[in-house]
Amino acid sequence: MAWALKLPLADEVIESGLVQDFDASLSGIGQELGAGAYSMSDVLALPIFKQEESSLPPDNENKILPFQYVLCAATSPAVKLHDETLTYLNQGQSYEIRMLDNRKLGELPEINGKLVKSIFRVVFHDRRLQYTEHQQLEGWRWNRPGDRILDIDIPMSVGIIDPRANPTQLNTVEFLWDPAKRTSVFIQVHCISTEFTMRKHGGEKGVPFRVQIDTFKENENGEYTEHLHSASCQIKVFKPKGADRKQKTDREKMEKRTPHEKEKYQPSYETTILTECSPWPEITYVNNSPSPGFNSSHSSFSLGEGMVRPRLTIYVCQESLQLREQQQQQQQQQQKQEDGDSNGTFFVYHAIYLEELTAVELTEKIAQLFSISPCQISQIYKQGPTGIHVLISDEMIQNFQEEACFILDTMKAETNDSYHIILK
Repeated sequence: MAWALKLPLADEVIESGLVQDFDASLSGIGQELGAGAYSMSDVLALPIFKQEESSLPPDNENKILPFQYVLCAATSPAVKLHDETLTYLNQGQSYEIRMLDNRKLGELPEINGKLVKSIFRVVFHDRRLQYTEHQQLEGWRWNRPGDRILDIDIPMSVGIIDPRANPTQLNTVEFLWDPAKRTSVFIQVHCISTEFTMRKHGGEKGVPFRVQIDTFKENENGEYTEHLHSASCQIKVFKPKGADRKQKTDREKMEKRTPHEKEKYQPSYETTILTECSPWPEITYVNNSPSPGFNSSHSSFSLGEGMVRPRLTIYVCQESLQLREQQQQQQQQQQKQEDGDSNGTFFVYHAIYLEELTAVELTEKIAQLFSISPCQISQIYKQGPTGIHVLISDEMIQNFQEEACFILDTMKAETNDSYHIILK
């Protein structure tokens, strides 16, 4: 197995990393966890759920962590000395993460001979995307039906027990493992960094993600809710082979720098050590029922959906103005040919079921209908008297008549790749 061949290298890298950690190198293997490091509270979690202050103790520089997680992918050489490491991954490629028991003798004896649970997440690094994470992920789901953001490559993984993926959480997987046994999990990230970047003139720059691992032990009721350890690292995901090209480009750029300039950058390491961070807060908008097991089809997004009776049903038609004009012309020609006996063409309407009766919900449902991200809908208007455009509000939606019919027109918004929707 691949992990067996690589383990001696990991031991050397980890030992080297511990030495460099005390030598205050903030890179790769030697990431310092003291005041000079970045604050995880600034970069992790949705702000509406997270604690603003870091839960890490201030004197954790020399603390030996109970577990260590090693991502078997090289760090970028184009990262400044005191910045966090950045690791490039290829979309859909399987990458090994080694789960290492780092406990001192006698530490956490209550987990000896027992399993622990680890939850893996791929989340946004940038705060501006954290605010709209749920909306961003929903948009991705509608554009990529049936796909997941994060998967476990089960055949390649070793030592993992009962792997699970909740179909409502595309970016999360979890499993049990025994710290006393060698455990390697192979993950696949299916989204790429540029999928969440608005297109700009002169190309796109992909957003960074984070891989975060939270590990828990059993409580007295047998539930894995007692937090033991959390760690994360920064990644960017490219189309297949793109990560290798980016790594080569970064290496060539560094080779052109002077020795004095090179001193300001950290070296590239063969593996990436995940750095201790605050635990991921419990997300309240997700159904917390037991997760179904993995399945090969990765389908079943609809599990649990449609069970709630909608409070309001409206019908919308996607026909564009240009298509309507063409149909009117065809209808007129047909009427002339058939001496007025034609019934004309008809429009196809789609049902939209609303449960919360909010403008946000309507935006998401219309985005799903158009197969676009909700972020691409700037505003929704209702055409009022004399053709005026009235901004849709929650109160207006709550006063819609049951089974009201609308024709949807789109109008290009001022910003790139976004639209105004007009209900007529």
